[in-house]
Amino acid sequence: MKIIKDESFFKTDTITLAKNLIGKWIITNTNGQEVTAQITETEAYLGINDSACHTYKNKRTKRTESMYKEGGTIYIYLCYGLHYLFNIVSKNENEPEAVLIRAVNTANGPAKLTKLLNINASLNGESIINNAKICIMDDEKIYSYTSDKRVGIDFANEKDKNAKLRFILKNA
Repeated sequence: MKIIKDESFFKTDTITLAKNLIGKWIITNTNGQEVTAQITETEAYLGINDSACHTYKNKRTKRTESMYKEGGTIYIYLCYGLHYLFNIVSKNENEPEAVLIRAVNTANGPAKLTKLLNINASLNGESIINNAKICIMDDEKIYSYTSDKRVGIDFANEKDKNAKLRFILKNA
């Protein structure tokens, strides 16, 4: 396996990044404890025109500021005041789109995976490229996936609720 250090991997179309992350591996190193897990599910959030995205209608706040950074930036937010969720920003600076890492092989759900991998708000705004605490690894295998509607976005408009922007590793 090799660490993905190429910025262009992350500075790409958000849907492409969401698909390309399927089957990749996340490795975290927190307080000397290394944890590895394979990404099995992602969701694409398409910025200012996506009513399910935190930056819908260019909503720039302290919370969403990391999404306005360049692709490869880590975006962590607290969901329901309880759970950290882990996203990777795509595209270029001031194009606020991101991919939610929704599940890994050993934790089905975005809150469970951040707990498993010891991911918290301390990573928010950092680059995932050349980061000693977290990285994405590629085993250079080709993985198949399916697509479906995103989960937990009942507040979004019908078009965005029904968009098949969730990508799931086949046979996960």
